[in-house]
Amino acid sequence: MKIYLASSWRNKQQPAVVEVLRSDGHGVYDFRNPPGNSGFGWEQLDCAPLPWDGNQFCAALETRRAKEGFAVDMDHLRDCDACVLLLPCGRSAHLELGWAVGAGKRTAILLDHMPEPELMYRMVGFIGTHLDPLRDWLATQEVPCRAGRGWGRCRCRTCDADRRMDP
Repeated sequence: MKIYLASSWRNKQQPAVVEVLRSDGHGVYDFRNPPGNSGFGWEQLDCAPLPWDGNQFCAALETRRAKEGFAVDMDHLRDCDACVLLLPCGRSAHLELGWAVGAGKRTAILLDHMPEPELMYRMVGFIGTHLDPLRDWLATQEVPCRAGRGWGRCRCRTCDADRRMDP
């Protein structure tokens, strides 16, 4: 299964969770070390020092490096089978999870020890406080046919043509 692990650069657990999920045989996207690229960080931009006003922030989003970083992350988010939100994290990771929910991806949240209550977390397929139950849940999730590139009737030669794939 291809997993997009949405989290924060400040989350010290992120590298360990990447490794554990990879050890289970999953392909895990690591935004800190994307394949053939370096992870995006705002400090990479040649912009005014923080804090920025709204205009400076909008200008930063339009830089070549910001567009490249967005494209790499978004390509992996589009291509994933599941998106896991690892708390604590910030706005970007929550936007990534929200996009995945709307796209019909399998979604999960791994809570930190003192999560802030959030009613909309009810949208996801799994919420837990420990890695082992998340790993068990991921192991039970069917990976959709990659040849069909989406939900609906599978059109690949290895699947039964009438098999329905549920989001």
